[in-house]
Amino acid sequence: MLFLFRLAVFLSLWGCSNGQGQTEDESTEEVKIEVLHRPENCSKTSRKGDLLNAHYDGYLAKDGSKFYCSRTQDEGHPKWFVLGVGHVIKGLDIAMMDMCPGEKRKVIIPPSFAYGKEGYAEGKIPPNATLMFEIELYAVTKGPRSIETFKQIDTDNDRQLSKAEIELYLQKDFEKDAKPRDKSYQNAVLEDIFKKNDHNRDGFISPKEYNVHQHDEL
Repeated sequence: MLFLFRLAVFLSLWGCSNGQGQTEDESTEEVKIEVLHRPENCSKTSRKGDLLNAHYDGYLAKDGSKFYCSRTQDEGHPKWFVLGVGHVIKGLDIAMMDMCPGEKRKVIIPPSFAYGKEGYAEGKIPPNATLMFEIELYAVTKGPRSIETFKQIDTDNDRQLSKAEIELYLQKDFEKDAKPRDKSYQNAVLEDIFKKNDHNRDGFISPKEYNVHQHDEL
């Protein structure tokens, strides 16, 4: 399942957005973070582009009513998502930066970093709602759009990704999957990647087209 998630992110991450535009209120509001527990040994912290695994519960700050609990979704499995790219609301992207695996936080997110003036009726969140989340982070791994992954794919170190390089990378990932995939499926994935990411149609994917997150080393 993790393989399928990473593949889906690889295909779809370019242009991803959580739909929450910046508002005028953001200049005066901020996300408030309270660290409830932080492990003594923390060799790796979360950064933009990392793939995180976490549980989080969401409450309306005004009355403490719970509107979301990840432990009751998907048979209680923790959520996988890429940090800083809009897979979650902007406030959570901010609140979960620099976290250690095993860390717990309580965060207060103002409306401008959540669902704003419109709210989110399907999620039972009214307009202009301030939200509170309790978060427990389980794992931090390299995301599918990290510079480390780019360098891993770029076997000839020419700072661009060819079809042959991405095909080799995908082949190795396909081999990890429990369900065998035929060559036609692999080719379709490869073509889809280039269709969505090779914007200048030169047959290569540059760091800018790949949308490398974090670390500016390219």
